[in-house]
Amino acid sequence: MKKGLVIKSTGSRYSVKSEEGISIECIISGKLRKKDIKITNPIAVGDNVLFENENQMGVIKEILPRKNYIIRKSSNLSKQAHIIAANVDMAILIITVRYPKTLTTFIDRFLVTAEAYRIPAVLLFNKTDLFNEDEMEYLHALADVYERAGYKCLKISVKDNINIDEVKNLMKGKISVVAGYSGVGKSSLINCIDPSVDLKICDISESHLKGKHTTTFYQMYELSSGGYIIDTPGIKGFGIIDLFKNEIYHFFPEFFRLSEKCQYYNCTHLHEPNCAVKDALEKGEVSETRYNSYLSILEGDDDKHRE
Repeated sequence: MKKGLVIKSTGSRYSVKSEEGISIECIISGKLRKKDIKITNPIAVGDNVLFENENQMGVIKEILPRKNYIIRKSSNLSKQAHIIAANVDMAILIITVRYPKTLTTFIDRFLVTAEAYRIPAVLLFNKTDLFNEDEMEYLHALADVYERAGYKCLKISVKDNINIDEVKNLMKGKISVVAGYSGVGKSSLINCIDPSVDLKICDISESHLKGKHTTTFYQMYELSSGGYIIDTPGIKGFGIIDLFKNEIYHFFPEFFRLSEKCQYYNCTHLHEPNCAVKDALEKGEVSETRYNSYLSILEGDDDKHRE
């Protein structure tokens, strides 16, 4: 069997880059497909696999162990999961405060999942060239919330090439996955970083200020500046899966740092006395939107964070 890297997934077919650098069209072995029925896509872009050539078509026989992956609830089958990408070094979430507006609950759910699988996350606040004074004030306040939580935040404009070089430097030598709502500028950013990729771009809907899906599959691109980037279809919602409720606060870094000061070691930060997280919330030292996201995840409400 040969070893390869999955660089494209359309759902039923996969492009696998062999160790010799050749891209081979593959399907998945029937036995492998039945192995994990809780995952809608048993193989994801970024997976290292073993495959064989059969009748001019590659057949993936085995998935090699993953160092990590980023996962969400499947949008169609709530009890099943969908892997966005595997074996990544950095997760990049593109956020827009308008055209379209990214909800804070969506941001927080993405970050919780990245934290749970130990994937460093970076937030890019795009389209700064379009916003008025009030919108920019909101953007700065929102970025401040996440910077205080410990996340790298960059205010960028793909159109005006603002801070794009810094994004390039962050990606050098890494495998990065880019996610966000449709219309936030994922494909535009990739084209700006490396014009040779030349992804299709579609304007947002003027009537709804929401993006149209231009990327319909998952694909990894090698960047001329060094590293790889995984482009993903726009996501409307980010359902949390496979996390224990009593551990959710671990994945809010600012909550976790405060938790050692709580009176009870197993504090849920809901109703216990002398809770350091709730005390910080009352003093304005913890973001109310972050705390509300924490509550919505505990309640299992996957609808509040959708567009």
